[in-house]
Amino acid sequence: MSLQPSSFVILGAGLMGRLLAVELARQGHRVDIYDAGSPAAENSAATVAAAMLAPLAESAITEPGVVRMGHHGLTRWPELLGALAQPVFFQQAGTLIVWHRQDAAEAQRFTRQLESNQRTVPELPALKSLDSHALAQAEPSLAHRFAQGLYLPGEGQLDNRQLLAALVVEMERLAVRAHWHTPQSPEAFTTGAPGQPDWVLDCRGLGAKAQWSALRGVRGEVARIHAPDVTLQRPTRLVHPRYPMYIAPKQDNMFVIGATEIESDDRSPASVRSTLELLSAAYAVHPGFAEGRILELATQCRPTLPDNLPAIRQTRPGVLEINGLYRHGFMIAPAMVDVTLEVLNTGQSALSERFDLRVELEPTAPAPTGVSAPAFA
Repeated sequence: MSLQPSSFVILGAGLMGRLLAVELARQGHRVDIYDAGSPAAENSAATVAAAMLAPLAESAITEPGVVRMGHHGLTRWPELLGALAQPVFFQQAGTLIVWHRQDAAEAQRFTRQLESNQRTVPELPALKSLDSHALAQAEPSLAHRFAQGLYLPGEGQLDNRQLLAALVVEMERLAVRAHWHTPQSPEAFTTGAPGQPDWVLDCRGLGAKAQWSALRGVRGEVARIHAPDVTLQRPTRLVHPRYPMYIAPKQDNMFVIGATEIESDDRSPASVRSTLELLSAAYAVHPGFAEGRILELATQCRPTLPDNLPAIRQTRPGVLEINGLYRHGFMIAPAMVDVTLEVLNTGQSALSERFDLRVELEPTAPAPTGVSAPAFA
């Protein structure tokens, strides 16, 4: 299909906004992006995230459609990252799940749940049960600390802040016009009118609450720690009945540890209780964290819809709202981008049906723009 250049305004330069800006500009479209903050994305939930790509691990708390979106992302992320001029840390060494002996009953329940979810989404690689010997081989630094564990092959992670910075570089390279410290709303634009964009894509997360009243914030607190005495080769999750947590190792012995989940849009600093629980759990996984240095205690609110599932809706011709990524932003972002491109290209999306993704389109949608949508089997 020949490309018919269109003009786009994107509201919100978080993860979704930047990814869509790059993909659309790469296809030859004129793109303006507006954000209330700076290129550092200080207002975005993506800045605080651990950026784990763990569909089977997350299946314990979400629906099969989101899990399929996560599986889709494991294939798409290497393609998206490979097209960037600036390198981004990416790892696909699986997820390790461990528990202490006193939490064995909770671990058994969790294992049964993952096994059931795997039957529902059979394209996921099979999880593997590890005894103490196999666990020591998979993660030598945890030898003799845990008697059992689970290994989830194929799952991955990336460096969220490296990616956000690399997307800014790519936007500049592709001549995306970025308007920092310039909040805007869809009402500021009349799509299709002379001098106005053909499309407005609203990716503002909680910033769009005035337009999408069902949105709510789910607070999360994350610690970033530099711990030279800790060596973990892959994201590790601790099963615990009160405070399950994860440790995501990044480059240069830096670790992201999280995350609490509180039904609140309060963005005040992390509480003493949450911090103690996170750090105590990390120390219980590896005592080397005791000598680590706390680089940051970060708090952010994830944009969440009532069913905890993402959605895309068209509120008027030429205006699409993409929101509700909840705690799965990095895991499902490639799927959300690909569905959006399909909608822009054809006025509908077969991918959304595969993902059980709610896409609400007005019958008076503008004609397809010629946006290139990826082809998938």
